[in-house]
Amino acid sequence: MAQTKPLHIAFAMYEDVNFLDVGGPLEAFWLATNDTGEENDPRYRLTIVSLKGGQVRTSSGMLIETLACSALGPVDTVIIPGGGSPQSPKVPEDMVRWIAEIAPKVRRLCSVCTGAFLLAAAGQLDGRTATTHWAAARLLRKRAPTTQVEDDRIYLRDGNVWTCAGVTAGIDLALALIEDDYGFEAAMDVARYLVVYLRRPGSQSQFSKPLSLQAADDSFAALHAWIRENLAQPLTVERMAEVAGMSVRTFSRRYRDQTGRTPARAIAALRLEAAQNAMERGTSTLKRIARDYGFGDERNLRRALQRESIIWPGEEGE
Repeated sequence: MAQTKPLHIAFAMYEDVNFLDVGGPLEAFWLATNDTGEENDPRYRLTIVSLKGGQVRTSSGMLIETLACSALGPVDTVIIPGGGSPQSPKVPEDMVRWIAEIAPKVRRLCSVCTGAFLLAAAGQLDGRTATTHWAAARLLRKRAPTTQVEDDRIYLRDGNVWTCAGVTAGIDLALALIEDDYGFEAAMDVARYLVVYLRRPGSQSQFSKPLSLQAADDSFAALHAWIRENLAQPLTVERMAEVAGMSVRTFSRRYRDQTGRTPARAIAALRLEAAQNAMERGTSTLKRIARDYGFGDERNLRRALQRESIIWPGEEGE
């Protein structure tokens, strides 16, 4: 939507906050503000606040200078980053009280990672749907029993409250907020600068399928390495069984038992992973990527991306 003045966005800091929960989204908004070429009409005004102001120490030991919350003034959007670990999130009571006070005064209230626990403690997730880091989802359900916690979402919007998963998902949240404010092209411009070439929709899974495949069992590690070197080739079960040194029947049974998926589904996941990496590098066309990674043609690659709700460069402009 069109804006006539900069939107004021505040990041609320507290001791042991996770720096990447702040730094990723902050950089995205900074780029959206400073790369427009319109110095006299900035898109955003960015403020980092804490209850008392002054320096706040992050979990990694970095010190960040902040403004006191009492000096913040009118604000459009407040973002609450996470702190501590997913198993033991930081929930400072004084910050929770401040969130409860400011929530009715802002257009949007957002959290990154375990920042959702502060929103929940402030009563802002009651009756809503929300997400957080997958490792913290079970604990959030216990602490916020009226909240529907979706543990496999990148980010999620319920009314004026936005929540997102851990760490790098804060960048996805920021891109979604920028798109909400200034449109798709503005968000894509920022994504390109950040080398986040594929814009992940909120519905995309937090879990990496190829990573979960590798973590499930390491007895097929050599096979997976061979598959990655031969993605352009026809990868039949017979050929994979031969590489694994097993009969087709034994291989098919063991592979499914130990990885939780069929060989065909594993190949599809590994091909999609390789294609995504190639698109992020931005040096090849979709046609060439489809050929190099075993999709056959561009149409098959597009269908694979659509099944996983992945938005590729140029899709929305087509």
